[in-house]
Amino acid sequence: MKKKALAFSSWVDRGMFWITPLMLVLGLVFSKPFLPWVPAIPYLFAYITFVMGVGCGREHLRQVFARPMPIVLTLVLSHLVAPLAAFGIGSVLFGASSAYTVGLVLFTIIPLGVSSVLWIELSGGSLALGLAMVLLDSALSPIVVPGLIQLFFGAELTFDTLHLMRDLLLMVVVPTALGVIIYERSGGKFKQKAGPVLLPISKIFFMLVIVLNAAGIAPYAYELRGDLAAVIPSVLFLVAFGYVLGYCAPLLLKRRTPELAVTISFAAGMRNNSLGLVLALGYFSPQAAVPVVLAILVQQPLATLHQLLLRKFKPYPSKESLHS
Repeated sequence: MKKKALAFSSWVDRGMFWITPLMLVLGLVFSKPFLPWVPAIPYLFAYITFVMGVGCGREHLRQVFARPMPIVLTLVLSHLVAPLAAFGIGSVLFGASSAYTVGLVLFTIIPLGVSSVLWIELSGGSLALGLAMVLLDSALSPIVVPGLIQLFFGAELTFDTLHLMRDLLLMVVVPTALGVIIYERSGGKFKQKAGPVLLPISKIFFMLVIVLNAAGIAPYAYELRGDLAAVIPSVLFLVAFGYVLGYCAPLLLKRRTPELAVTISFAAGMRNNSLGLVLALGYFSPQAAVPVVLAILVQQPLATLHQLLLRKFKPYPSKESLHS
């Protein structure tokens, strides 16, 4: 039974390239029966994050924050370089004050996506670094998001900070802390022993999260489908641009490893689009939500493609290895 469970988990890992778009289509086409379960997404994410957390101890986190430059570099690329690119593209294609431009910029300034941590672990990146970046960026989001919106568009943006922090605590902070505690108490052996049970369930939950997210955005996708053709190329470019930025970013660092390239590329390429959708619909016109909806649709398939390319074309070696 243990071998079958672990084999299933491995099968899901290998099949992400086709499983992810299949789950997206399933959620979009058969959205009605899934809609009542959309509120369960934070709880599913909490379990997934907990499973990842039990593989990470205090020593891992200490090592991450002892070298903060990868975190600083990722946040600068994600929330400065990418928004500038989004604003430039939107201004040229739609005009600086267009709702589509607002949506493109909004996509780039919302926090790093929790799902990036899943892809980082699946692809052999640094789980501790990925979690640290998501945690820090999420904590900064009440300042970063409205500040950058005001910088680019001169408009103040306010939102329910307490609600946002509650969801972030539920999905990331609490399960991660619990996982770290269990890791420390078990000496790192808990995940090894409980893996045959924990891992298959986390993969099922991961697929459910994709389905439920797709079901949740289906009404908006159908309503705005007439506008999609005008925005699709720019969204595809921006999402892919994030992965490329993250992959090339470690070239600026003295210590660059394949693990670092994997981690930063997924972190810089993925965003918390659920939050972006809420902000777009709550504070701007429906057209501003179009880029965010499209980003939700293309982010996961491009993640699978990015993972495939990482496996086929190994990331660059570190400078240390070049001189060894």
